[in-house]
Amino acid sequence: MAADIESVAAGYSMQISESETRRGLFLALGAYGIWGLVLPLYMKALNHVSPLEIVAHRILWALPFAALLLVYQGRLKHTLGYLTDLRTVGLATLTAILISANWGVYVYAIVSNQAIDAALGYYINPLINVALGALVLRERPTRLQGVAIALAFVGVAIMTVKAGGLPWIALVLACSFGTYGLIRKVVKVDASEGFFLEVVLLTPLALAVLSMLGDQHFGGMLSETLLLVGAGPLTAVPLILFAAGARLLHFATIGILQYAVPTLLFLTAVFLFGEPFSVWQLVAFAFIWAALVLYTITLLRQARAERRRRRGASTQGGAPMADAPSKT
Repeated sequence: MAADIESVAAGYSMQISESETRRGLFLALGAYGIWGLVLPLYMKALNHVSPLEIVAHRILWALPFAALLLVYQGRLKHTLGYLTDLRTVGLATLTAILISANWGVYVYAIVSNQAIDAALGYYINPLINVALGALVLRERPTRLQGVAIALAFVGVAIMTVKAGGLPWIALVLACSFGTYGLIRKVVKVDASEGFFLEVVLLTPLALAVLSMLGDQHFGGMLSETLLLVGAGPLTAVPLILFAAGARLLHFATIGILQYAVPTLLFLTAVFLFGEPFSVWQLVAFAFIWAALVLYTITLLRQARAERRRRRGASTQGGAPMADAPSKT
């Protein structure tokens, strides 16, 4: 699998044009705006409902939305054919497991007043991307990136000591979403097709969960029922936007853009949800914010070096490279 990921990532870096990069930026930013601001407020309105019930309904009501989208695109029959491809089904099963775990922990964090821990998870997610790049893609971190990872480790350690245990919400969210994004590049289906396969594979599990739950809120109050149904499209739209954007952007770019999610979530948790934020939490976050500054500096340096390399190649070739790939 590592070889597959490496070859696909290399292929994307050669094929992405400037116009595709701009489109990828808009798609990714749209996803992050929904995840960081809209979704926390939406889930807070369901804080009296079990996280398992919420996630199960997110899956069930996302399925018809994803299917209708494929019907509109004229690709439903073609997508169903992927269910006979064992490799595609296997990879889609992995991404389905990862994203369902991410959904469950995210919802739990919001409804249990631990949105700050969720924000921490999405802050360290870019650094998880660096670690995954080193372990899976065999990308050697720069010295500054190594320092950034060390600073983030110190921040997590401070949170661990002061809280009396690992910040498991943050770690699960960061690791599950980082791995999801990496494997998602290997599944050779587009964004809407991939999401449809994931919810199809998760639907039997969602039905089993709902059958085991006793007191359910669906079908009771109209407002609760509508919120549970609406959770499906609200789940599908940003995930499809993210998957589409990720395939049009350099993997490192996703790390920079993801700062929008934890920042919006952090501000929402503190100023709208009124969650307490202690001095030690501020110290821990300061280490992680410093790590992200260093990480961003390395990415900007790499982008400038790549632009200089392309300009040099264009000059030597005697013609402008209009469709040169972007490394934003």
